[in-house]
Amino acid sequence: MKHRIIVLGAGYAGAFAAGNLARRLSPKDTEITVVNAEPDFVQRMRLHQLATGQEIEAPKLADVFAGTAIRLRLARVTTVDPEHQAVTVADTDGGHELGYDTLVYALGSTVADHGVPGVAEHAFHVTSRPAALRLRERLDGLNDGANVLVVGDGLTGIETATEIAESRPGLSVALVARGDLGGRLSAGARAHLRQACDRLSITVHEHTTIEHVEATRAIAADGTVFQPDATVWTAGFAVNPIAAAGGLEVTENGQIVVDRTMRSVSHPNVYAIGDSAYAIGDNERPLPMSCASAGSTGKQAIDAIVGRLTGHAIANAKLVYTYNTISLGRRDGILQTVDDHARAKPKYLGGRKVARIKTGIITGALWATSHPTFGLPRRKRRLATAPDNAEKTRA
Repeated sequence: MKHRIIVLGAGYAGAFAAGNLARRLSPKDTEITVVNAEPDFVQRMRLHQLATGQEIEAPKLADVFAGTAIRLRLARVTTVDPEHQAVTVADTDGGHELGYDTLVYALGSTVADHGVPGVAEHAFHVTSRPAALRLRERLDGLNDGANVLVVGDGLTGIETATEIAESRPGLSVALVARGDLGGRLSAGARAHLRQACDRLSITVHEHTTIEHVEATRAIAADGTVFQPDATVWTAGFAVNPIAAAGGLEVTENGQIVVDRTMRSVSHPNVYAIGDSAYAIGDNERPLPMSCASAGSTGKQAIDAIVGRLTGHAIANAKLVYTYNTISLGRRDGILQTVDDHARAKPKYLGGRKVARIKTGIITGALWATSHPTFGLPRRKRRLATAPDNAEKTRA
């Protein structure tokens, strides 16, 4: 019997993990299945660009996994049953149950409405390709002078607001921040961000909290009424509740609690990576939801799964978060380094150079994810006779 590995989700974390597991494990011993709702690989880091009308590459997952023996199952995950080592999926043929020996949970995150009335019904977001295309259609239908309100000044909010303002100069763009604009950045980076907003004619509303959203209105806690033609909600992320419903140990926000090797602390046959994982970094702080965290948690899970199945030592991948790169349209950006306590360091980089750096990071992430057979070893590792006894680790 082959060891059955199921990977749920084929975003940056899931696709990278599946491809590299296929590289490193022998298909004579293992069977890898990837479950994903969409047939394409989605470049989530560029969805704000897609929303503004830019054409963004979306490789077919069937092409990405070609030559790897990975089985691609286009379906939506409906339940996870870790007690019986099974997942239920739904596709055009109905519901089906898939059994596994090892599960890699990489379902990522979506927009968090924080219980604000009207967000789900009326606001747009950019956390999925369909959502970004829906916003794109709305922006295409707006006339010059129309108002766009972006709620949230985290990285996604800043990138979305600046991208819309640069790509659609005829629109009036406003950005709502709960505190100071770019409050988690250094003083110099905040000044650079404010200059970019001024250059792009973005109106900034600081210390403002939106408490209600309607089709053409957004109402703040202090009673201020905005009248946008489109409200874009970028005020945080939420994870899929399937893990919690299945009985896995999760945090209050639904992330799966994992050990240093990304293994669920409650169900050892389950590994969580990317936004789905509550992982403690080398600085003893939780890793943030980000593409960088997807890479490091994915690498650690790969090493752990391969090590445990083949009897080899498990290397400790670096779990660090050292900087943020923020695009401010296509010709400007901010690179902000952070210390071990996730606080912004005084120095930062800004301008066209950072825009090129960010483009390089995104291009590299796409290449690494969509070329899982690169460097394919001549001999893949076979499963150990007793993999459960292989619990050695090394730094």
